[in-house]
Amino acid sequence: MRGMGNMQNMMKQMQKMQKKMAEAQEQLGEERIEGTAGGGMVTVIVSGHKEVIEVNIKEEVVDPEDIEMLQDLVLAATNDALKKAEELTNSTMGQFTKGLNLPGMF
Repeated sequence: MRGMGNMQNMMKQMQKMQKKMAEAQEQLGEERIEGTAGGGMVTVIVSGHKEVIEVNIKEEVVDPEDIEMLQDLVLAATNDALKKAEELTNSTMGQFTKGLNLPGMF
C-alpha cells in the first residue's frame, strides 16, 4: 500500500497550498493600488481585489466647459489602477501555478 502513503502526502501538500493561496488572496484584498492620470490630477485607488476604493480629483482639473476631459482622466486613472492590480495579482498568485499549465488560472 505504498501508493496510499504517497497519496496522503500529496493531499497534505495540496491542503497547505490551498491555505497559502487563501492567505495570499486575503492579503491582496488589503493591498491599495494607485492609478493616476493627468500628471496626478486624477487619482484612483483600488484594492488587490480590483474594487475601486477612492477617487480623488484636484479642483483645478474641473472645468464645467470640458466634462469630457475629466471623464477621460477618471477612466484613464481607473484603468491604470486596475492594470497595476492585475499585475500584482498575477505576481502574487502566479507562484502557486508555477510550472502548471492550467488554462484560465491567473
